[in-house]
Amino acid sequence: MPAGDAVADPIAAAELRAEAQDGRKASLVPAATAAAAAPGDQAGRDVTGDFLNQDYPSPTAEELATLRRIPDRIPIKLYTIAFIELCERFSYYGSIVVCARRPSQKVTNYIQQPLPPGSNTGASTDQPGALGMGQRASTGITTFNQFWQYFMPLLGAWVADAHWGRYKTITYALGLDLVGHVILILSAIPPVIVHPSASLALLIIAILTIGFGTGGFKPNVSCLIVEQLGDQRLFVKTLAPKKTSSLSSGAGAGAGAGGERVIVDPAITTERIYMWFYFFINVGALVGQISMVYAEQHVGFYLSFTLPTVMLALCPAVMLWGRRRYVRRAPDGSVLVPALKTFFLAQRGRWSLNPWATWRRMHDGTFWDAVKPSRFTADSRPAWMTFDDAWVDELRRGFSACAVFCWYPIYWLCYNQINNNLVSQAAVLQRHGVPNDILSNLNPFALLIFIPLNNYIIYPALRRAGVRITPIRKITAGFFVGAAAMVWAAVVQHYIYQRSVCGNRASQKMPDPDTGALVKCPPVDINVWSQTGAYVLIALSEVFASITSLEYAYSKAPKNMRSMVQAVALFSVSFGAAIGQAFTGLSADPLLVWNYAVVAILAVVAGTCFYFQFRDLDIQEDELNELPEGQMVKTFTDEKVVQMDEKSAT
Repeated sequence: MPAGDAVADPIAAAELRAEAQDGRKASLVPAATAAAAAPGDQAGRDVTGDFLNQDYPSPTAEELATLRRIPDRIPIKLYTIAFIELCERFSYYGSIVVCARRPSQKVTNYIQQPLPPGSNTGASTDQPGALGMGQRASTGITTFNQFWQYFMPLLGAWVADAHWGRYKTITYALGLDLVGHVILILSAIPPVIVHPSASLALLIIAILTIGFGTGGFKPNVSCLIVEQLGDQRLFVKTLAPKKTSSLSSGAGAGAGAGGERVIVDPAITTERIYMWFYFFINVGALVGQISMVYAEQHVGFYLSFTLPTVMLALCPAVMLWGRRRYVRRAPDGSVLVPALKTFFLAQRGRWSLNPWATWRRMHDGTFWDAVKPSRFTADSRPAWMTFDDAWVDELRRGFSACAVFCWYPIYWLCYNQINNNLVSQAAVLQRHGVPNDILSNLNPFALLIFIPLNNYIIYPALRRAGVRITPIRKITAGFFVGAAAMVWAAVVQHYIYQRSVCGNRASQKMPDPDTGALVKCPPVDINVWSQTGAYVLIALSEVFASITSLEYAYSKAPKNMRSMVQAVALFSVSFGAAIGQAFTGLSADPLLVWNYAVVAILAVVAGTCFYFQFRDLDIQEDELNELPEGQMVKTFTDEKVVQMDEKSAT
C-alpha cells in the first residue's frame, strides 16, 4: 500500500482517493476511509498513515509464521516505466548488437565483414557487411562495448543518488542515448558507409555516447519503477469473501462464509514488479534482435539503426507524461564517501597478521554497531558522520547485498555460454536450414513463458503450501539450474564427439578422401534442437537469479544509495565476462566437454558456498526489509543525533 513519498505527492494522494471512491481498492480501503480522504491531501495521507496502522496492523510473530503472503496491487503507471525499458532494450539489441554481433555466431556483421560487391548500404541476403575489419577487430570492439555498457552504470548511479535524482538522470540519459543512435545512423548512411575510416570513427563515437546514456539509464530505471509504490511495510488484511453462485449456495449469489486473513508483503510486490519489468526487457530484446536482422539483410544497416532510434524516441514523451505522476525521490547529496569512510572506520583495530584472528574480529557481531554515531561523543565524532544510527543499519544491509553479488560472476559465466560456445556447438549439428544463431532466441522466448508461469501459478502455489520463497533460496536455485544447463550442453557435446566422423575435432577440418584437400567436417547426425534444454534451463535460471538480483539490490540498499547498489549488481556482469576470458583455452575442440563440465562444477560449488554463507540473511529477511529509513543532515549536534535516533526508533 502506498505510503511515504508516494502519499507526499499530491497527485499520488489524489489517485489514492479516486481509487478508493470508484471501488478499485474496495477490498483494501473501506468506504468510510475513502470518504474521510475526500477533503484534502492531509486526509489522503491519513488513509495510508494513522488509519493503516489501526485497521491494517503489522503482523504478529504468529501471523508472520502462519498467514499466507500476497502482493499489493500494482499501479498502472509502473507499466509505463516498464514500456520505457522495453523501448530502450529494443534500441540496444536492434542496433548495437547488430553492428557488433559476436564473431562466434559465424554470421557476417557490420564490423567484421566488408561491403557486399556493388552495395552502398551493406544489405545482402547472403553476407551483409560494412567495415571489413575482420574477426579480431570485431572481437575487440564487442568486448569493449560489453565492458563499457556495464561499467558506466557506476557513474550514472552516483550522479542520480548524489546530484540529479533518478528522474532527471534518466531523462538526460535518454537524450544522450538518442544522440548516440543518431550518430550510429550517420555511420551507416550510403555516403558514409562507403568510407570505412569515417564510418568506424562515427561508430566508436556512437558506442561511447550510447554507453554514457545506458550508464545513466540502467541502474536508475530499475529503482524508479519500484519507488512508485512509495515506502511500504508488512500489514495484515482480510480478503473480500468470494461470491458463490446460486447453484452452489441454493440462495442466489452471495458472499462466502468469510474472507481469508493474509499478509500484504512489499517484498512479494517488488518481486512481481521486477518479474514484469524483466518480461518487458525480453519482449524488447527479442523483437529488436530478430526484426532488425531482416532490415539489415534486405534494406541496409541504416534502416536497422533507424527503427530502434524511432522506438527510443518514444521514451522522452512517456517521461514527460510521468513528470507530475511519477514519485520522484530527491537526491540526498553524495553519500558514497561517508559510506566508504564508515566501512573503513569499522575495520580499525580488527586487522591482524593472524588471518583467523582477523576473521573473528570482523565477524564478532560488533562490526557495524561500533561505528554508530550514538557510540561517539561530540568531541570524538568525525565531522563527516552526519547521519543517524538507522542509516548505519541500512548501510550494513547494503554491504551485505553487495557481498551477495560477489558470487554472481560465476553465474554470468554460465549464462554467457549461450552467447558463444553454444552457438558454435549448433554450427556442427544438423540444422535443416535453421541459422546456428537462431536458437539463442529460445532464451527470451522461454522467459516470456516462465515469468508469468512463476508469477501467477508456481510462486503463489508454493506460498499456499506454506513454502517461503526467499531471495537467497531463489538465487541458489538459479546457480543450480544454470549448472544443469551446462550439464545438458556437456552431454550434447559428448555425443557430438562420439558421432562425428572427425571425432573430438568436430568443428575443424578433415582431408577430403578424393582430393586430399582440407574440407570442413560434415555436420553430426544430431538435430540442432537437441540444444533446447540448455537454453530453456538458462532462461529458468534467470528467473531465479537475474530477476532476484534486481529485487535484492533495491530492497537491501540504503534508500539514498539504491542506484549505486543496482550498479554494483550490473557490474558483476563485467566480472563474469572477464572470468570467461580465462576459459578461452577450453572453448575449442577437443576440450569443449571439459569447458561445460568445469563451468557446471563451478556453478554448483558457488551455489552451495553462496547458500551456506548467506542463509542467515533469509532468516532475517523481514527484519531487514522493515528497517527504518536513516537520516542524513548537513550539520551535526548532539541534540540532532538524539532527535534522529528517536525518530528512527519510532
